[in-house]
Amino acid sequence: MGREGMFPGAAAVLYGALAALVLLGVRDVLFLYEENRCSMTYMFEYPEYLKIKLPRKILRHYPAYELYLYGEGSYAEENRNLVLTGIPVLFLPGNAGSYKQVRSLGSIALRKAEDLDFKYHFDVFSVNFNEELVALYGGSLQRQTRFVHECIKVILKLYKGQGSAPSSVAIVGHSMGGLVARALLTLKNFKAELINVLVTQATPHNAPVMPLDQYLTDFYTAVNHHWSLKAQDVANLTTLSVAGGFRDYQVRSGLALLPRSDQQSSALSVVSSEVPRVWASTDHLSIVWCKELILATVRAFFDLIDENTKQITQDPQKRMLVLNHHFLKHPAKFFEERPQPVAELTGALTWITIKASKWSYTAYNESDGKYFTFPLSSHRKSYSHVHCQNSMLDTNSWIYGCVNSSSSMCLQGVDLSWKAELLPTVKAVTLKLQDYPSLTHLVLHVPAVNGNKFTLDCEFFNEASRTVQLPVTHLFSFGFSSSKIVLNSTGLIHNVQLQHFGQIYQAFKLYVESHCQSFKERKPSVYRLHIPWSHEDSLTLSQVPSSTEISAKLHVAQPENDTTVPVLNIYSSSDCQYEVTIRTSFLQVLGQVIRFHGGTLPVYIISNILLAYGRQLKSLISTGQCSDFVLALTKASKPYKVEPLVNIVKFLLGLNWFKGIWDALFLPELDAVTLSRQDVWFPFVSLILFMFGSGIAYWGGILLDSSIRLLSSLWVALIRPSGFPTDDKLITQRRLCIAAFMIFLSWTTCGALAIVITYFHYVFKVIKLHSSVRTELSVLNTHSEQISNYSHKETGKSCGSMGGVSEATKLPVSSTAVDRIVDSLKMHFTVLNLLTWIVLLSCPSLIYWLKNLRYHIKLDPDPCRPVALILVIIVGILINTSTTKIKSSRLLKIAVYLPLPLSVAVVALAPMHLYRIPHFVTIPLSLHALCCIV
Repeated sequence: MGREGMFPGAAAVLYGALAALVLLGVRDVLFLYEENRCSMTYMFEYPEYLKIKLPRKILRHYPAYELYLYGEGSYAEENRNLVLTGIPVLFLPGNAGSYKQVRSLGSIALRKAEDLDFKYHFDVFSVNFNEELVALYGGSLQRQTRFVHECIKVILKLYKGQGSAPSSVAIVGHSMGGLVARALLTLKNFKAELINVLVTQATPHNAPVMPLDQYLTDFYTAVNHHWSLKAQDVANLTTLSVAGGFRDYQVRSGLALLPRSDQQSSALSVVSSEVPRVWASTDHLSIVWCKELILATVRAFFDLIDENTKQITQDPQKRMLVLNHHFLKHPAKFFEERPQPVAELTGALTWITIKASKWSYTAYNESDGKYFTFPLSSHRKSYSHVHCQNSMLDTNSWIYGCVNSSSSMCLQGVDLSWKAELLPTVKAVTLKLQDYPSLTHLVLHVPAVNGNKFTLDCEFFNEASRTVQLPVTHLFSFGFSSSKIVLNSTGLIHNVQLQHFGQIYQAFKLYVESHCQSFKERKPSVYRLHIPWSHEDSLTLSQVPSSTEISAKLHVAQPENDTTVPVLNIYSSSDCQYEVTIRTSFLQVLGQVIRFHGGTLPVYIISNILLAYGRQLKSLISTGQCSDFVLALTKASKPYKVEPLVNIVKFLLGLNWFKGIWDALFLPELDAVTLSRQDVWFPFVSLILFMFGSGIAYWGGILLDSSIRLLSSLWVALIRPSGFPTDDKLITQRRLCIAAFMIFLSWTTCGALAIVITYFHYVFKVIKLHSSVRTELSVLNTHSEQISNYSHKETGKSCGSMGGVSEATKLPVSSTAVDRIVDSLKMHFTVLNLLTWIVLLSCPSLIYWLKNLRYHIKLDPDPCRPVALILVIIVGILINTSTTKIKSSRLLKIAVYLPLPLSVAVVALAPMHLYRIPHFVTIPLSLHALCCIV
């Protein structure tokens, strides 16, 4: 008795803790990220969008889509007649995106052209996709792709008759717009040379964020399959994918990296936090207006122009050089395709020889320039590297190498400025002396400056003395332990290698404390977390002395054959010492689990509900009564019932004979197998997700139960129910008409609409039934009190009097009827739980249909129509059933064994195909409906 009493409370605590962990993970993903460091892009003149007139044939096939040309001020006035002379760029908005999102790109491109006196300029076009939800409904992706193809042909026709008419278009695609651009190459009649450059912003290239319908997953499969097999079509197309980083919680950066292929040498994927002069994470919308990122994009576009044709260059190698220059390693110099290897130095300036291994110089109001030379012969024996920093962030060359010079000065030097990289406060270069055996001197140039103060710092060092190893703390240390290292040697650069850091579920907090010897003015320190196998570095700027906290987590896991190690580069002040501490961040670990697998939680929730549903059917057989959903869930929701079976099937699929049988039955590949190939930790993570699903299903059930009780109370207060329904027939003329109407509705409009209406009809019926139970219970309680009072009044009389006997014999009959209805309500409640998730998964199709209702009454294609046709019939039967009919069914013994294998199947087959969930739910509900008939 004590155990039964304690179990509900213990269950509430356990499932409450699991739900709290999910909420903490969601909180980390949605709220705990760096502040927005992007500047807003403002227009200098009022933006105008000139609608391009399309041929009637295109308008007839695509009535909801439009093409616009962006303009401002005099530029917009000049182009009203569409006599265009620029370079065409086409912007494709993404999921629910507006064609007006092009204004940041168009405005900055226009300002840049004005700076060049319109020597070159870009004509920026934008497509209006009617803000369709293509990330949640994939049925219109092919239509969008074909429309973009027509737009490209229309755009190029606008330039016909010009001397240097463009033959291709550059495309900038935001979110799903980038995927639509890639899909152009899958069209049969599309010519690959119509696109030369493709820039995608926060586009999920690898897989859909939420695979809610088969059209979406099929579209992804077709695009990625074509790009991997038809590499020759992609070879002449230069592709850049920019991900937003951790601020973008809608599209995680791992999905935005282009699928890897050895043949795709013309593709580059980078996270915005690594882009020079951006160094910031962007959210899913700000990536289209982030001034720093748009500036980098526009500068790259102008550097892509061929001087001769005044169009984007046809040389793929030059295009990649430009993108690498602006988006990977910027040397703080203007782009040059073939930089001069030798630079002329003047002997008229002062030449000063520096023999020290560490040197610093501050320039302020220098009337004449200077050259500082560092003889390398005296340093080669003692040091392996030289590192120099310059706080003047202009584009001039500043560091040279003298080749075979016997004196302290040279008239010609190798320009080493191209080896430098731009950091937020300095431009820095690190040279390995062994790589430059012919250099005899290193030369630093200090130009004449007027009032601009800047510093130069150089030091020779041994790499081993500046490289330390810091093992990361264990994933399950939960932040209670830490690793610490002290960098005693003062210097300009330190490298802290983070050992054993390569999994996506690892997340740490790095604490860097700087202690300085003196209190003189210092430039800020720069901390860069460098991930060698992926372009996802992040930079942090910190004043010294200070204590700085840095989050360390990954967008992409370390490849199997990669032996590199993530490194924390510290660009420091020369008189400061640093203490680095690393600690596992449990909250960020939860955030990583939700970030990478939060979209699969509906799978595990449904799996738990199916187990509870099976437990209720089992209790009908064993006790003759239906157990409460929450109680059934606490007893049936056991990971060992599902996860081991999934792993056994995964193991068997590794055997040829079993794989042959599997394929012969035309069964799809297990999602669990695919995910395990991608992530060695996934089986363990799947177990955690199952437990998270248990917590959500538990509290979701309580929330649904509370909502039904509240609504039934309102119903009782407004309309007092007359009693239980008296019609026990499953099929009546009225119900047949309702079912026929719903089938007609789903066939002629939208399947999701029929599902939602049927669902709310079911909810309404349950509320009415619950209200009737409440009313009858109150009557029974009142009746029992009357009998008790009557018995007290008739003390001394015979207990077998006629009044007492008649009232006492009526009470048990009414109580039994109420118990039967309560039993049925428990089963209805579980069915409602399952239907709620079907409705949630079908809502995107409904929203898409509502937004496009003025163009199309019928949603075509409709991913929900087959499920709707089945559910309308099933739910029509289940609404009017009771557990009494189910208990007497001959199919109940079969139905009780069905939920467990379906619970296993949904975990094995649906994480990457969420649209399969309704099919796994309709199977047991169909058998449930049959139990009411047979």
